Amino acid sequence: MNKITRRQALGTTAGALTVLGIAGATAHAAATDSRAAATTPAGTVDEVYLGRRIQISPASGGGHHGGHHGGAAMPSVRIDGRELHVMQNADGTWISVVNHYETYADPTSLARAAVRELQGSQLAPMQMGGM
Repeated sequence: MNKITRRQALGTTAGALTVLGIAGATAHAAATDSRAAATTPAGTVDEVYLGRRIQISPASGGGHHGGHHGGAAMPSVRIDGRELHVMQNADGTWISVVNHYETYADPTSLARAAVRELQGSQLAPMQMGGM
């Protein structure tokens, strides 16, 4: 007769709970993503990440930041209502004024990284003046 040890029983239970937790988290993420997509226009993000509100509006032509980037239209990225200055590199990656040395695939990833980097600090207004 095979006896199951206490350690084996606990290991099996922990493994089962882990699998259930991953499945539940995946289902919750899918439900959250579909609700967000249904309530915001295409290309728009309005979410709370680590307690900070991120809002991204798609580029609307006419340039951004007073034409500082050669008239290229950039999306409006805001953290708690304050603008995060963003730039798109030639390879399609994104950087921000918070960290010019790390690139991100899209403005949402960039904004989330800025929130982590700010560690609760507010964005300071950035003055973009002509020379």
